[in-house]
Amino acid sequence: MSHPPLPETLWFTRCPVPTATGIAADRGWLSEAFAPDGIAVRSLQERAPDVDAAARSTHYTHALPALFREGGNVPALWARSRGESTRLIGLTWIEERQTILVAPGSGIRGAAALRGLRLALPRHPVPIDFWRAMAVRGFEGALASAGHGLEDATRIDVPADGRGGQWSAELAALARGDVDAVYVKGAVAVEAARRAGAEVAVELDDLPDRVHRVNNGTPRPITVHQRLLDEHPDLVDRFLAQLLRAADWAAEQPDEVARILGAETGAGAEGVRGAYRPGTHRSLHPDLSADRLDLLARQEVSLRGHGFLPEPVDVRAWADPEPLRRARRRRAAASRPPASLTTDT
Repeated sequence: MSHPPLPETLWFTRCPVPTATGIAADRGWLSEAFAPDGIAVRSLQERAPDVDAAARSTHYTHALPALFREGGNVPALWARSRGESTRLIGLTWIEERQTILVAPGSGIRGAAALRGLRLALPRHPVPIDFWRAMAVRGFEGALASAGHGLEDATRIDVPADGRGGQWSAELAALARGDVDAVYVKGAVAVEAARRAGAEVAVELDDLPDRVHRVNNGTPRPITVHQRLLDEHPDLVDRFLAQLLRAADWAAEQPDEVARILGAETGAGAEGVRGAYRPGTHRSLHPDLSADRLDLLARQEVSLRGHGFLPEPVDVRAWADPEPLRRARRRRAAASRPPASLTTDT
């Protein structure tokens, strides 16, 4: 029986956040793992003539069969909801600072104070507006922690095109007095908030129930196309094994992880320190635990309820735990010291 030929290139993509994929790429381990088979490993984020806008759009659609994606769950769920044949092969949970910002001197503090306020919901001219979804979920989680819902506040659309930088349209609306509160997250947001002089009303990371912190990056999925998994499961296992290797390495290298995060996020040291709590370098291992699957299922229900997903996604049916199980065995075997070539006499 003939086997499908190996792909000439494996692609990977990740969001500008802490990921094992980004660390494995930085260390050169992805290229190293597939070089013996003559397979090139490339990033959709690289600047090259053959990586055009159409290619980069597969970060959201996952229409490229030889693609590994470690990124936000909104596009991943959206692609699956639209019928793309992807499989969920891992989930991480990394606390990436999520805050609700208000105007300086407003005196607004705490989740309960959001009731009755004008909340900024950006609207971008893109097929899947994950920025808007993040804002909806951020406000929803904060309000829910105080026993309220989105219907207890006024939602204000803020046209945004991203040309002024992340969160710029929302922060400008806040400065003009058009809205009372803005949701932001991540390292770039820390720096943008400081420049805008905005004040923190709610630290979502401090909310005790993780349910209220579920959003685009919590939990964050690793996905692969079903075709690649069917035709070349060994390649999928090998890729995941490198992510486990990267997560193991990162757990012992906080300074190096901070350096890599600065490059991945495009933020300075202040933004990285403000966005990621101590211990982030030890939280990059993927799993498919029941807890994380349940949290992702909650995200799916909310996104669908707010109109971001055209069709339901059965999260547990989408998940395939076998590649990660095999990758763990592969990683364990690679980590064992070689057997002695001598015997005692």
